[in-house]
Amino acid sequence: MNVIITGASQGLGFELVLRFCSLYPEVNMMAIARSVDKLNNLKSICKNKYGIDITTEKIDFNSENFHLNIKEKFSKQFDSVDILINNSAILFNKAFPENTYYDALTIYKVNTLAPYFLTQALLPLLKKSVRAHVVNISSMGGFQGSSKFPGLSLYSSSKAALSNITECLAEELLDTSINVNALALGSINTEMLRNAFPGYISPNSPADMASYICDFAVNAGSVYNGKVLPVSNSTP
Repeated sequence: MNVIITGASQGLGFELVLRFCSLYPEVNMMAIARSVDKLNNLKSICKNKYGIDITTEKIDFNSENFHLNIKEKFSKQFDSVDILINNSAILFNKAFPENTYYDALTIYKVNTLAPYFLTQALLPLLKKSVRAHVVNISSMGGFQGSSKFPGLSLYSSSKAALSNITECLAEELLDTSINVNALALGSINTEMLRNAFPGYISPNSPADMASYICDFAVNAGSVYNGKVLPVSNSTP
């Protein structure tokens, strides 16, 4: 099983990599993030604890041309991709009058455009899988009809766009073996949650949520397609 996870250096992405390694000894894993030091730490843990030598890749999704050489770069590691989890995200907690155009560009590039163009760049490898599953990590903040909170307009709207893109890509790829779904997550005890809601303690740990997402990514791809599924037991 060939798996790619973005935003893997900490929080949910970090725990996702560990979960796959703990459950699937034969997994061929690529972990993507910006921090080389954190990726090296993750690589060391996977090797020492699970005996799995994961591949790591430093990519800054805020850069203009991150996607240009991905096909060639990833083809050296994979002959196909079975699971792609687009987990990378960025959040600014700023009131509407204080947000800048640069803030908007940064959040939309990382949260919305990066999953879109990474999936596009990996399309040839995804098509070679018997049944590929692209899982976009969205948010309850971008789920229609959910509670909204001040300071998070750019983050929430970028995740709403990602959810809509999920529905669109499922339709675009109907004639392939690729299914695309999104999980709109509620709160998880991560650094991002602490930035969004200082002082709030979520009932959900990154490890518990990673367990759910891992199972969904592996087993639900043939059951769901083009769905945006809420995964939340709290508000926020």
